[in-house]
Amino acid sequence: MTDEYEVARLQREIEQHLGMETGNLRFEYRQLEGQMRLDLITVNPRHHQSFLFRYETGHDEVDCLRKMQDYVRRYRDNESSFTLQWRTRGDKELQTSYFRAHNAYEALDKLYFGRDLNAITVFSVVLNPSS
Repeated sequence: MTDEYEVARLQREIEQHLGMETGNLRFEYRQLEGQMRLDLITVNPRHHQSFLFRYETGHDEVDCLRKMQDYVRRYRDNESSFTLQWRTRGDKELQTSYFRAHNAYEALDKLYFGRDLNAITVFSVVLNPSS
């Protein structure tokens, strides 16, 4: 049984740490091979596309959230920043999105998460200089 209060508290702390407004961050849970998986999804308020921020697995929702909380506190120190330019099929406007990832492949995985690979055309993947 999950502690609903603890789940809500941890989700709120993660949102605050990331500076995301309510509705621009989705917490999606699912059972996977006897464990709980949390997909943390960001929703871009400008073009309303959603992307994988990070996933964690654990014993239950609280365990996943604690791991996610630990990750959001330190990810800027451990991952590189990438800029991706892309366009959805049928759209004329080029979009720019930013991802933190260990490498370009991981950044692309976050962009394509939950999508048909043919739904998006990627024009560039750039590793941003460290600051």
